[in-house]
Amino acid sequence: MQKYLVRRLGLAVVTIIAVSLIIFIMSRASGDPRHIMLDDYSTDEDWERMGQVLGLDKPYWQQYLIFLRDAVQGDLGQSVKEGRPVTDVILERLPATLYLGLTAFAISLLVGIPLGILSSIKRGSLIDQIGKIVAMLGQSAPPFWLGIMLIIFFAVAWEILPPYGWDDWNSIVLPAVTLGWYYAAANLRLVRSAMLDVLDSEYIKLARAKGVPYRGVVLRHAFRNALIPPLTFAGVTLGALVTGSLVVETVFAWPGLGKLAIDALFAFDYPLLQGVVIVFTLLYVLAAFSVDVLYAYIDPRIRYA
Repeated sequence: MQKYLVRRLGLAVVTIIAVSLIIFIMSRASGDPRHIMLDDYSTDEDWERMGQVLGLDKPYWQQYLIFLRDAVQGDLGQSVKEGRPVTDVILERLPATLYLGLTAFAISLLVGIPLGILSSIKRGSLIDQIGKIVAMLGQSAPPFWLGIMLIIFFAVAWEILPPYGWDDWNSIVLPAVTLGWYYAAANLRLVRSAMLDVLDSEYIKLARAKGVPYRGVVLRHAFRNALIPPLTFAGVTLGALVTGSLVVETVFAWPGLGKLAIDALFAFDYPLLQGVVIVFTLLYVLAAFSVDVLYAYIDPRIRYA
């Protein structure tokens, strides 16, 4: 187990370094921030001086090594757009992204798992048909379209919920439902499929033949043994919900890291964009690592060499 954890930590470090290199290359390919920071009256001397201040006068490989060295020390640089440390800007926006991602994750579990269990034990019934419709609609509706439709009906037509921003407790409802609906449908389908496979197993039939209450068969035996595939998807879902909220945050003007990344991209703010992607990568790797560790505790048959 310890060797496995060390190996996973090593892979996590390699992943973070690879992502930092990719985002460094892509951010440099997007343009030069001096085009925005300097006006038409700036001279060549102003251009060169600004390049020295931003570190753009050095070769790309030196810029990357400097960025990597500072990032290890917790220094993600100075934001070109904000004019202050990138770490401070990210820490201001991080709570909003975590709040949105975790709320959407809770919605995906609270909606998807119970409906998946009910669809499996009521196979072919009306509940099963409703579950199939929910899964089909949830996985076919693009998030930006769903978000706009929710704004039109619940914010504009019925005036029940606020259309954008983070002003009150109910501001989270529309963006969280928009972000979590797809994964709720995916959880529904995955739990239903895994439960159907387990419910047809011989040991389930044996447990029922011994007189074990049906509720105990479903929750203690069937659901626990069907939990590995949903758990794997839950880890991916948690990372994706926290790091993949760019579209939803843009639609609802949610003050999180996703919208911050879009703003940094259009402003050619290299340090800020790199810092946001690094934080996204750390969150995603942490979620995946946590799921791997939980495997051994949920299913004792799993052993890591």
